[in-house]
Amino acid sequence: MPDRIAAEDYLEALAAHDIEHLFVNPGTDFPPIVEAFSRAARANRKVPRPMLVPHESVAVAMAHGYTAVTGRPQAIMLHTNVGTANAINMLINASRDRVPMLLTSGRTPYTESGAEGSRSAHIQWAQEMFDQAGMLRELVKWDYEMRRGDQAASAVDRAMEIASASPQGPVYLSLPREVLSERVAGRAESTCDRRAVSRPPVARADDIETLADWIAEARNPLVITAMLGKDPRESVVLARLAERYALPVIPYFTRFFAVAADHPMFQGSSPGALLEDADLVVVFETDVPWVPSRQSPRSSARIVQIGEDPLHVRLPMRSFPSDLTITATCLSVLEALEIALAARPAPHVAARDARLRDRSSRLHDGWKGEAEQAGKAEVVTLPWLNHCLRDVIDADTKVVSEYSFRQEYCALTAPGSLFALSSAGGLGWGFPASLGIKLASPGSLVLSVLGDGAYMFSNPTACHYVSQMQNLPVLTIIYNNGLYGAVRQATLDMYGHGLAAEADGRLLADLPAPSFEKIVAAHDGHGERVDKPADLPAALQRAASAVRAGTQALVNVVCN
Repeated sequence: MPDRIAAEDYLEALAAHDIEHLFVNPGTDFPPIVEAFSRAARANRKVPRPMLVPHESVAVAMAHGYTAVTGRPQAIMLHTNVGTANAINMLINASRDRVPMLLTSGRTPYTESGAEGSRSAHIQWAQEMFDQAGMLRELVKWDYEMRRGDQAASAVDRAMEIASASPQGPVYLSLPREVLSERVAGRAESTCDRRAVSRPPVARADDIETLADWIAEARNPLVITAMLGKDPRESVVLARLAERYALPVIPYFTRFFAVAADHPMFQGSSPGALLEDADLVVVFETDVPWVPSRQSPRSSARIVQIGEDPLHVRLPMRSFPSDLTITATCLSVLEALEIALAARPAPHVAARDARLRDRSSRLHDGWKGEAEQAGKAEVVTLPWLNHCLRDVIDADTKVVSEYSFRQEYCALTAPGSLFALSSAGGLGWGFPASLGIKLASPGSLVLSVLGDGAYMFSNPTACHYVSQMQNLPVLTIIYNNGLYGAVRQATLDMYGHGLAAEADGRLLADLPAPSFEKIVAAHDGHGERVDKPADLPAALQRAASAVRAGTQALVNVVCN
């Protein structure tokens, strides 16, 4: 066996941290990694599974999706500067959603000759950067360049303890080719078993007492969530509390399943009149609980902000008021609150419960009627599309939404069943994230509902390739309205009475769409186009059946 190289220590250190997959988009800086994987296979040593992904953004979003299901950080390795730059869009999403991951990339060889790994290709002069980490430093909790071969294990240990500390997030490690190829004396052991374990924060007892008093006294409380449900146990406790104490819940631009849509206290996905009437607003893990230019609670309302980072310190400007700020996990607050509330009289619960159950019934009747009426129209609309999804979703289905899924029309009931785009809105996340989610939950139907722009941004050819080659059949549904809906809406919001409105705000927003269903066909998948509402239910059933039989599928739904 040849002398041991640092890349072997590196891969084995990843495995010591229970990293199952190394998502790679390789370049000329990868030869030591290739050699280390080959040696590990020959010696049957434990290392992560290498997963070749033909686009960097797809690799990062797959790791994001895998961790969203399992809670376990994964690693990504990309080519030096140009490859790393391709990943930044998806890194923004991971950063804003506080997803722990180890993003690594090669570094252009710094020696021109004379060392193992010195420059050997023309591009390696132009690809060197003065500060490669500078282009992503704002998005990671920690960055470092490995400088010696015998640092491999300790560098990984340091990276992972920081990525996993509360609040979690991505970290970045640069791996020079010369360093990875250094010969090392013996095996460097990871010290991960002896590193400090950072415990998530829990609420102070007096803060829980104050919050319990306020909830017991409130006539019109309101709960707003966005990231609650990242740990599915949070949804279970919230559902109990909400029903027992008649607490209306609004999952606002939610990124996870917070509460079932058939729960009597689910009151839709927009605060609406409940916010204006509330005397207590309890905000769980929500960076933007309302949009002040459109709506705000009344000045006398008490505001409570709860989360591992309730001030959202990485957002440059955020000015939402708070009368009580609790730095703690949602689960710890909910569990403590359940005990505290049980010891308090809550005189307004009965009246509030009756009022909110009646409101919930009227809302559900309205949503159902709206969807059924949409099914009789000439073109497909979002309510009808979501309504039809009910017949293909089961208890084990995991839904990935990039703008187009609405629980009002398609009720999910299982914690951990919904994953949505981060509030940063880096388009192209949904499709590759669904592949990572499928990798983590192979027995589930994984369904992603995307806008046509989101599908194009996802590097769909790379995604379909991974689905085919890695045997990850997923169902992709495109809500194809032929435009950038967010761009058009922003234009009309500002210039609804301007000249731009004369063209319905569609200037710079039109996206005449190709036959997306033919792209999946090129990868031996099942593809269909639907133009009429009446044709949609059967098309979705055929596509879901294909996926459950092991073939990826795409339904291109042409909408209004």
